Amino acid sequence: MTQELHLAVALDGAGWHPAAWRAAGARPADLFTTAYWLQLVREAERGTLDLVTIEDSLGLQSGDFMALDGRADRVKGRLDALLIAARIAPVTRHIGLVPTVTTTYTEPFHVSTQLATLDYLSRGRAGWRVQVSGRPNESRHFFGNRTTGMEAIDELFAEAADHVEAVRRLWDSWEDDAEIRDVATGRFVDRDKLHYTDFSGEYFSVKGPSITPRPPQGQPVVTALAHQRVPYEFAAANADVVFVTPADAGQAAAIAAEVRSLTDRPIQVWADVVVFFDAAVKARLDSLDQVSSDAFSFTGTPEQLADLLVEWQAAGLDGFRLRPGVLPADLTAIVDGLVPQLRTRGAFRSAYQETTLRGHLGLPAAPNRYAAGVTA
Repeated sequence: MTQELHLAVALDGAGWHPAAWRAAGARPADLFTTAYWLQLVREAERGTLDLVTIEDSLGLQSGDFMALDGRADRVKGRLDALLIAARIAPVTRHIGLVPTVTTTYTEPFHVSTQLATLDYLSRGRAGWRVQVSGRPNESRHFFGNRTTGMEAIDELFAEAADHVEAVRRLWDSWEDDAEIRDVATGRFVDRDKLHYTDFSGEYFSVKGPSITPRPPQGQPVVTALAHQRVPYEFAAANADVVFVTPADAGQAAAIAAEVRSLTDRPIQVWADVVVFFDAAVKARLDSLDQVSSDAFSFTGTPEQLADLLVEWQAAGLDGFRLRPGVLPADLTAIVDGLVPQLRTRGAFRSAYQETTLRGHLGLPAAPNRYAAGVTA
């Protein structure tokens, strides 16, 4: 019997094709509205997907890693991913909300409280897509002389590891039952159940405790996109879910094995796939602009994609993060075409069974490292 797989969509502007905003049915005038993002997330929730990720960065979109490309024929600008998720959280019920938040140039204390707040607003459905910033144009917003580009990859991910560790400790700095709220005795908190984190790493020192009580999930789900050895090592040590970019089933098996070999703790490995369900639309968009991607690009029917996902799952993957080429059309095709195809194969849920993102993913409860009786 086919095992159920996990499924997510990665939302970015008008879609992952650079000319997607020019497609019939696209909504370029609505990209910076709440209604647009709420419609996309509710569509994904209608398909009982595990989660959505929301793209973000510290600079304008550019096809050139080392500089702004100066193009005016592509979508430029975006709303803050974490704030989008916070706005959508109270008016959705089931789907996980995983904004991209950069660790470079941000402070763990702020990130920890923002994500903890999102977990409260969503009633336990928050996650975090950790991202580093190596683009020189982003560096110039903060420090003009910081080392950037591929030569900085070791430092960027070492800093990210410090950042994630500090955030996780802050999430644990309140025990689950630290809040007493006893009007009769006048005690709102049990002071003995608030803890200094006293984290001191190479890049950050954080005293703690957090100003936000421990999130409903204890630890919101941490995810990371990884393409090569250094990011694999970071993800294996720090993430709950790692998104990878294989080109075929054989490479999927090799990458999944490599990532899992780097840790002795449970970790889920998902593949990213860019998806187009209308070949004619893609051909027209290709005539306007060329799409390039770090991830495998699929063009075909929902049935063909279902076959591919089941094949890659058998190679050792736990799930998939699909990047719709054109929004909202390819997202609707995922929900109304792909999901039913996976269900007929016994490869995807027919309804939500859990209430939290950790529950959707089958992740165990996160013990609090500071609670009595917990072994670090």
